Amino acid sequence: MEFTSDFRIWVLLVSLILQSCHGFYLPGSYPHKYVTGDPLSVKVNSITSIDTEMPFSYYSLPFCKPQEGVKDSAENLGELLMGDRIENSPYRFKMYTNETEILLCKSDPLSKDSFDLLKKRIDEMYQVNLILDNLPAIRYTKKDGYVLRWTGYPIGVKYQDAYYVFNHLKFTVLIHKYEEANVARVMGTGDAAEVIPTRVNEGSDIPGYMVVGFEVVPCSVMHDANTKNLKMYDKYPKPIKCDSNIVSMPIKEGQPIVFTYEVTFDVSDIKWPSRWDAYLKMEGSKVHWFSILNSLMVITFLAGIVLVIFLRTVRRDLTRYEELDKEAQAQMNEELSGWKLVVGDVFRAPSNAGLLCIMVGDGVQILGMAVVTILFAALGFMSPASRGNLITGMLFFYMILGVAAGYVAVRLWRTIGCGDHKGWVSIAWKVACFFPGIAFLILTTLNFLLWGSHSTGAIPFSLFVILLLLWFCISVPLTLFGGYLGAKAPHIEYPVRTNQIPREIPAQKYPSWLLVLGAGTLPFGTLFIELFFIMSSIWMGRVYYVFGFLLIVMILLVVVCAEVSLVLTYMHLCVEDWKWWWKSFFASGSVAIYIFLYSINYLVFDLRNLSGPVSATLYLGYSLFMVLAIMLATGTVGFLSSFWFVHYLFSSVKLD
Repeated sequence: MEFTSDFRIWVLLVSLILQSCHGFYLPGSYPHKYVTGDPLSVKVNSITSIDTEMPFSYYSLPFCKPQEGVKDSAENLGELLMGDRIENSPYRFKMYTNETEILLCKSDPLSKDSFDLLKKRIDEMYQVNLILDNLPAIRYTKKDGYVLRWTGYPIGVKYQDAYYVFNHLKFTVLIHKYEEANVARVMGTGDAAEVIPTRVNEGSDIPGYMVVGFEVVPCSVMHDANTKNLKMYDKYPKPIKCDSNIVSMPIKEGQPIVFTYEVTFDVSDIKWPSRWDAYLKMEGSKVHWFSILNSLMVITFLAGIVLVIFLRTVRRDLTRYEELDKEAQAQMNEELSGWKLVVGDVFRAPSNAGLLCIMVGDGVQILGMAVVTILFAALGFMSPASRGNLITGMLFFYMILGVAAGYVAVRLWRTIGCGDHKGWVSIAWKVACFFPGIAFLILTTLNFLLWGSHSTGAIPFSLFVILLLLWFCISVPLTLFGGYLGAKAPHIEYPVRTNQIPREIPAQKYPSWLLVLGAGTLPFGTLFIELFFIMSSIWMGRVYYVFGFLLIVMILLVVVCAEVSLVLTYMHLCVEDWKWWWKSFFASGSVAIYIFLYSINYLVFDLRNLSGPVSATLYLGYSLFMVLAIMLATGTVGFLSSFWFVHYLFSSVKLD
């Protein structure tokens, strides 16, 4: 009985906490309760196209504007970087109130510039993106017996050399009866449900509803332009028949366009936490599992090779060497072959050691950012309902992990310099500026192209200033602090001494760079299937939310990169090539070359409708930026694993 009483007290405490927090749902935000007749505001985002990849403002075209004027919605850093410009719209609904044949407005007669721009945007297949209660408008079409889902709707269509605009929208708002948040409903029923109280609000007897779906059907309807006596939201005098398969409203220079809409509310069984399912339905889950199975096979193959190296080769040599007496050891030293011959050179400082330390430091920062961001996204903390959170989170984690970047780079620099503190400030400063500086150069160049095109994808000048302040006021100081910690930490002691005179490397049968370039194919093999879905999400406007799969693929990629670099480093040491530092970095980092080639292949075959040199330049510029980040991250994994392997290998044997 005492246990039961304590249990009930704990359940009551938990229920009170949950009630005070108004419940917790992932993904998304807390549901908004609307009473019948409450106003619902539709917002508009930038118009987008997969043919140009350049977003533009909705009101850059001759659409109806709100009576109170165009107002920007509050946007976070990630939304601005993604080119989102969310503004209010003239569309107004009333909860659970069906309305038909509502006049929105009659545009001004189309000028030559407006007419030409409208035709151009129709040719470029631009889509209008509407938002209601944070849900994007979704459109369903049928093709070959399959139902296809699209977010947004096209501006218009070209048919038989004439341009038609979709001037009538048929909205369907799916609603679900509002349910009070309590533990019993969220977590299920049972004995404990009897002791969990339901939170009672004022006016809870009034039925309320939640928006759980927002669908749109665009139609091209021939309207009478004579609407002088009608105002916005008045009833259109004639019946409107909306058929998405028929176009009837051609646009002509010098003539206005009449816009109308209708809205229907349908009660749905969809519960609020599941309202994003229509957007996030995972297609091709078997393909994701195939990708993971493929990666596991590669890992198993490489793990077998590593096991052979450790157990059969290294361990056998070390055991045999330790069993010999001193005289036999001295004789054996004269007959050494393979990796044991480079004992006096294996830790010789590499060329451009400073650059290597900088790239490894930046790689640690990028890799840490990717892992933490994907982990949070896989747990649901960065849902698509919170636009821009993914980009904002990536920037935040990148800045915070500047401490790790500075620490690793400076400590590696001191290790290569055998404990010398000289130059650590310069290394930490360069780590803070190397990758961000290259990224800033690429993005600034692309931004000038977007500015010239008047695209909303262009980063505003004020945001440029904010990014620079974040860089120099947060990221740089944190990286310098990490460098200070690295300078104070003890450097890694080498297990063997380095000879003063470098050993000559024998002529190789095959050029070493060929092996390094070929090694990148194995990490690419674990990644390329998931890469297709990521590219489709970025460039084809599809929602990507299978971060659980991506996290698994990310872990497998790290393992493959480590194994590939380790095996290649051992192969180089066996042929007496002691210059392993840079080769271990690029052995796994060379996967970036294959990703860039895949990006070009994707541009040619999947984005073949991409129009104009500006769009192609933007695509290649962003791809180059992505590839550089991947090279630094994967190269760092390969280098650090090889450094550990070499240190372990030569610390296990004592050779004079």
